[in-house]
Amino acid sequence: MKNIVIEPKVDEISMPENLRVGLFVAEQRKRCSKTGCNAEFYGFGFGQSPFQVPPPLERSLGENAHMGQYSAAEGIEELREAISGFNKRHFSLDVDPSRIVVGHGTKGLMYTLFSIIGGSVIIPSPSWIGYAPQLRLHGKDYHVFFMKPENGYKIDPVSFSDFLSKLPDEQHLLILNNPHNPTGAVYSKEELEKIAEVCRAHNTLILADEIYALTTYRFENFTSMGRIYPEGSFVTNGLSKDRSAGGYRLGSCILPENCSEKLKKDFTKVAATVYTNVSTPTQNAAVTAYEPNEEIEEYFRITREVHRIMGTEMSQAFNEIDGIKATTPEGAFYFLADFNDLSNDLKLKGVKTSNDLARSLIDCPHHITTITGDAIMVKPDDFSARIAFVDYDGKGAFNDFRMDPPKTRSQEAVFARDKAPRMFTGTDELKKFVERIKKR
Repeated sequence: MKNIVIEPKVDEISMPENLRVGLFVAEQRKRCSKTGCNAEFYGFGFGQSPFQVPPPLERSLGENAHMGQYSAAEGIEELREAISGFNKRHFSLDVDPSRIVVGHGTKGLMYTLFSIIGGSVIIPSPSWIGYAPQLRLHGKDYHVFFMKPENGYKIDPVSFSDFLSKLPDEQHLLILNNPHNPTGAVYSKEELEKIAEVCRAHNTLILADEIYALTTYRFENFTSMGRIYPEGSFVTNGLSKDRSAGGYRLGSCILPENCSEKLKKDFTKVAATVYTNVSTPTQNAAVTAYEPNEEIEEYFRITREVHRIMGTEMSQAFNEIDGIKATTPEGAFYFLADFNDLSNDLKLKGVKTSNDLARSLIDCPHHITTITGDAIMVKPDDFSARIAFVDYDGKGAFNDFRMDPPKTRSQEAVFARDKAPRMFTGTDELKKFVERIKKR
């Protein structure tokens, strides 16, 4: 049989982070087996919540396992009503269930959205790895807006307005991830208002990717863009991060206020064409995840506190390494580590580009997995790395925090080191990497 012809655009797609990290580790283990290296690997690459699925959701999935029939492409009515109430309670969003579409995770919803919305897309950098590959699959134009460390890796409205004024005069779609993967930054209400003002002036819609919203450490500081720019925002969220149910593959999208019936029908039509419907047992189980439930509310409170402690202590440990500057996360479970002060030393050791940084870190004997380079959409000469701080026993940390929460900063430091020893050992290994890089 002749070689099977593959569409060229597939070669333009970046490997998803879970596969990329897994392949990196597998390739390095193979090299290690040939050299006799048996040093430990340290996982700062893959961003998956370390906690268990909330027990009420887990039980509900089992109770609904018999639901084998097809269901509505836009989501079952009971679930959309529950999501509407959830958004009212947590985000002060008054959303009619008819504006809510349930999808196969937020990735699936974004794919649908990119299929139907005209115009180009704007991706702020640094960024999550998943947006650009979908746009390339669609053959859709996109532009990268580079954010600066002096602005806290947030969109500066003045610079953004200037950026938009230089683009063709057409509809655009800005992707706004808040809290931000990979820096952990959280936008204030005032910052969102200024961005919305610019978007209104430049015919720009917003894809508000708020998948980490409920992981905001000081949750009272979080504001949904759906409140600020309701007529122009598509707000996505789901179960994967705040309820640790990434494998359930269930997300939701709130369509803009006063959107047309045609938009609703087109969204549903494309969704039905691509994936028919989200798993019916999962949808019925998810009703439990969105209805009022004190056990799940306690779960939110504890998990965001543990994330806060781990993020604060880990970013501080990185900042104590000479030559590295780390952001201090305010939400999610990532921060950005800036190695650019070491760029000359890195280049002398053969680390020429930001993609090379991840390869160098995972090499023997350090074995540190990170996400760098085009995987976070930074320039080739930007030596930054996304650090995920989730390599610990989430169940144990959750239960210990619930039984005896640390009450002081020093107790929090002890808690972090006690519950996440591998991460701190990995940080010690990173310090050795930096010391080796600096040697002439």
